[in-house]
Order: sequence, then structure tokens, then C-alpha cells
Amino acid sequence: MPKMKTNRSAAKRFKLTGTGKLKRSKAYKSHILTKKSTKRKRNLRRPTMTDETNVKNMKKILPYLK
Repeated sequence: MPKMKTNRSAAKRFKLTGTGKLKRSKAYKSHILTKKSTKRKRNLRRPTMTDETNVKNMKKILPYLK
């Protein structure tokens, strides 16, 4: 059986926390920032956890994520 391939785009976007949860960064922070409030942009800086409904799929495309 050949080795499984890691989805490289997902590997760059997701990290595993110490407790085994998937950490991701938030979207909507790349352009058209003038109409967004300072508070909204500040909150987009902080990382968040991946929703439980998506974790199973993410672990499937990231087989070697420890």
C-alpha cells in the first residue's frame, strides 16, 4: 500500500493544538479593509478552532498531522 498524500493547502492552513483540536485562522482579513471596523479587524486576527462538523474531513486530508 503506498503512502497517503497530505493535502498541502490544508497543511498550511491548519495546526494541531496540544489538546488535539484543529486551529485555523479567520477569513475576510485580506482586502476591502476600509469598510470594516477596527474592532472587527482586530477580532479577525485571532485564531479559532475548526468546527466539529469539519474535523473528521480535515483529519482525513491531513493523515500525518500529529
